[in-house]
Amino acid sequence: MKNIAITAIFISALMAFGPQTALAQVAEASAAAAAPLSGARLVGQGVLRFLGFEIYRARLWVQPGFDADNYAAHPLALELTYHRDFSADAIAKRSIEEMRRVGSFTPQQATRWQQALAAALPDVKAGDRLLGLYQPGAGAVFKMGGRVVGEVPDAEFSRLFFGIWLSPQTSEPGLRQELIAATRTAGQGQQ
Repeated sequence: MKNIAITAIFISALMAFGPQTALAQVAEASAAAAAPLSGARLVGQGVLRFLGFEIYRARLWVQPGFDADNYAAHPLALELTYHRDFSADAIAKRSIEEMRRVGSFTPQQATRWQQALAAALPDVKAGDRLLGLYQPGAGAVFKMGGRVVGEVPDAEFSRLFFGIWLSPQTSEPGLRQELIAATRTAGQGQQ
């Protein structure tokens, strides 16, 4: 009850500066509290569509100083909220196809990475949220429902995998622009 009263007083005080300012500050504080990466903030989100159908909503969290042109040098978190059901095998296969746009790798790497990704990911249903965590020089960690569901401990895989969304060579440049939008407006990184 005490927390509700404090929150109400906080919101009332913010409202004195105007409803848009108050709502923006409350939303920013809420987003910061929900950040999946220490010190990170939500900088962009967008929806992937195929033939007009929504496939998933993507959201990107980065820490201050993020440079979109050098995304692989920065820790980040990417969340996908699925609008359709997909098997882990289908996600892994498509991911390898998309990773080929970002950089080259051997057929042996492709086979190894596809198997590792299929093992690391769960099958997803509409409404499921899958979070991928990237650390430069490390592999990818995947979470669902706040718990780790899998990892691919390969730095090169991880760089190319997150490049599906963040590399200038992505097949979805519009979605990339939506994901990195706030990094451009804040002047942190330039596209």
